[in-house]
Amino acid sequence: MSRLWARFAGLFSSKSFIGVDKTGNKYFSRMEEIDGLVKEKRWVVFRREEDPTSIPVEWICWLNGQRKRAPTPEEMVELEARRERVKLNVALLKKEEEEKKAREGTGRKITIGKVDGPDLTSFVRQFPPDSKGGELEEASEETDKSRAKEHEPEIVSAEPPEPKTTEPSGSGSSFRPGTWQPPS
Repeated sequence: MSRLWARFAGLFSSKSFIGVDKTGNKYFSRMEEIDGLVKEKRWVVFRREEDPTSIPVEWICWLNGQRKRAPTPEEMVELEARRERVKLNVALLKKEEEEKKAREGTGRKITIGKVDGPDLTSFVRQFPPDSKGGELEEASEETDKSRAKEHEPEIVSAEPPEPKTTEPSGSGSSFRPGTWQPPS
């Protein structure tokens, strides 16, 4: 009953027709006095079902008050043409990218899974074992292993190693007040 009364009262109100979009939705506005302030009320009457996705962006902006003036039919035609050009450009770019991948992909080996990094042992072998410099020497795998053992730091401690956590702890033999720093 209230919908019927609202429609009847709407016939005599001072609403003004603003425009229509390409799907047939009609847009209206009315000046209302709310709490002593005169405000413009804007709304849409849907042609078919109430489907908010059928409203163009420009009309949504007008309904929300982000635009002062409603979009003109000429502006809507221009924006629709621009959207079509953008869609065509996107389709062309996708096609070019697929063709480029097809051309490059014929001579390349496709690897699935984990890919190993570069082998740096031959690079490291060209440097002398001492830091003072000297002649470059060609080393074997045995010398590489012996060098690795020579440069390993020796861990000597009387206490068991502290567990590595990111949370502060307030108990235990390893606690030192004021030394905990948050992880970075």
